[in-house]
Amino acid sequence: MLHKFPQDLQNKIATIVNLLSNYTNRAYLVGGCVRDILLGNEIKDLDIEVYDIAPLKFDEIMQKNRALGVGKSFFVYKLDDIDLSLPRVEKKVGEGHKAFEVKIANDEKEASKRRDFSMNAMMINIFDGKLLDFWKGQESLEKKQIKLIDEQSFKEDSLRVLRAIQFSARFGFAIEDKTLCVMKQIDLQDLSKTRIFWELEKLFYAKFLELGFLYMYKLHLFEKIFTCKVNKLEIQSELEEVVKYSTSELRKFYFLYIVANMSGQNPYKWAKKIEAPNEYLRTYKYQPFTCKVTSDAELMMIAIDMPIKKWLGNYKQGVKEQAKRLGIWDEDYTGGINIQDVIKDGFEKENIKKEYRKRVEKTING
Repeated sequence: MLHKFPQDLQNKIATIVNLLSNYTNRAYLVGGCVRDILLGNEIKDLDIEVYDIAPLKFDEIMQKNRALGVGKSFFVYKLDDIDLSLPRVEKKVGEGHKAFEVKIANDEKEASKRRDFSMNAMMINIFDGKLLDFWKGQESLEKKQIKLIDEQSFKEDSLRVLRAIQFSARFGFAIEDKTLCVMKQIDLQDLSKTRIFWELEKLFYAKFLELGFLYMYKLHLFEKIFTCKVNKLEIQSELEEVVKYSTSELRKFYFLYIVANMSGQNPYKWAKKIEAPNEYLRTYKYQPFTCKVTSDAELMMIAIDMPIKKWLGNYKQGVKEQAKRLGIWDEDYTGGINIQDVIKDGFEKENIKKEYRKRVEKTING
């Protein structure tokens, strides 16, 4: 299996093999990197789980090699850009996303059972390249299906509901019926707004926005998170259009913009509910919305405030070409009006902007 990795990652894995070879022959690539190499996706991170080394010895080895401890209570270190950790099992001991008791494990199947979905629980031995797949992860990939491993442990971490949704939206995978049924039973109230936003943002960037929306709709998450009901069919088709025609620069803003507006809601207020960063609030604050193809005049009215390149409604088919024809894709529409002329005519303070806009609108409406 190791030969499937790009050469630069093979070199990094070989470095870890050399580092650990005097102590163990059981160390495994785990999690997303295994899933993604089997899917043929780009590998962004390498996570390695190390067996047969005691915690104190592991700490000594990591410190000797100047690895950075990033999760000491969980035995996690970062060496360059590789995460190395000891295998563990977790037990829920209280309320909240972080209320887990963690213990070292020494059995691969037991350790892999703590992971959320079968597709994320496969392991590749870095010494011999052997794949371990205790929970039919390869079958899940072949079926394009998201399937939980253990119902009880799954219920203990409510964040997994949102993880399932963003995985579905990223990969275009269906959520298995039993898994979806279990997800419906899980409350999200123990999750902080920050954690909710972090998972939703992965959905915002996803290729299959309509799938993420569909599962949020089925699980009533718009009511739970944003206290609002939504219309399924119209919004789903609109999100499909975004995927076809959107630009990457604005991609992460489209989901809330479309779903909120088409539900008669304000995406700015939705962003505040999940404590989204200021860039979301600034983007949503003055964004007009329409589901219809706009006329030249309507497009020019929007461009008084921003070039169409920055308008979130520009994902509609033909809008970019229309805006370029009108010369407002990269620039605001001015109608030839100069704000200095407005000032020279005696207008002051807030009246300058009002008069300027009035004159520009007049060039559009005649």
